[in-house]
Amino acid sequence: MSYERFAYVYDYLMQDVPYEGWLEYVNQQAEECSIHGKRILDIACGTGELSLRLAREGYDVTGVDLSSDMLMVAQEKAEAQKLQIQLFQQDMSKLDSLGEYDIITIFCDSLNYLEDESDVEHTFKSVYTHLKQGGLFLFDVHSIFKMSQIFTNQTFTLNDEHVSYIWDCFPGVVPNSVEHELTFFVKDDETGQYERVEELHKQRTYPILMLNEWLLESGFEVVKITADFSSDSPNEQSERIFFACKKK
Repeated sequence: MSYERFAYVYDYLMQDVPYEGWLEYVNQQAEECSIHGKRILDIACGTGELSLRLAREGYDVTGVDLSSDMLMVAQEKAEAQKLQIQLFQQDMSKLDSLGEYDIITIFCDSLNYLEDESDVEHTFKSVYTHLKQGGLFLFDVHSIFKMSQIFTNQTFTLNDEHVSYIWDCFPGVVPNSVEHELTFFVKDDETGQYERVEELHKQRTYPILMLNEWLLESGFEVVKITADFSSDSPNEQSERIFFACKKK
């Protein structure tokens, strides 16, 4: 599938994702932590939906993603909306020569795609290097509850005129991990036929205390840990855990 078609599917299926919630979270944490600078690095920016919202909000945005196809779509969107954002293809665990930022984000549980503990630790250290002194690091992850109780051994389906899918979730090999087997059926408007596309996605999460320890070892001060786009502390049934950290 070409990057245009894949991006169409991605954005179509992500149209209900709470990008405005992440934008509000960034603004709120920046205000609470007295971050006045506007340079922000949006890691795992995908097709640029959050990056573009940040740019419209007045931030000086740089986006990073592992997928060149996603970045091409993000660039096309930025040009169409006459917004200036810089885009780079890099691995989040090996960020290199991107300068320093007031805020760095990794949202939409993108950190959960790192399957090895060392990759998470390297990502934290890499983020630390690219933050200004006193800068803010914001990210979210799936909770262990969500991985084990909501995803594992579940099947999700969507039957839509343009895009349909079957989404099967299985326990992963390593602790607190899930393998997502996705089968998409994407309509070709010219022929009226459906193209079948199969993908395998692997995600892994970690206990809050372990992530907290790695952050401290990397030099961060963990300012706040909350859950599910609220100001509440995580509980046993929280699904998305948010971390707000500052570079000492």
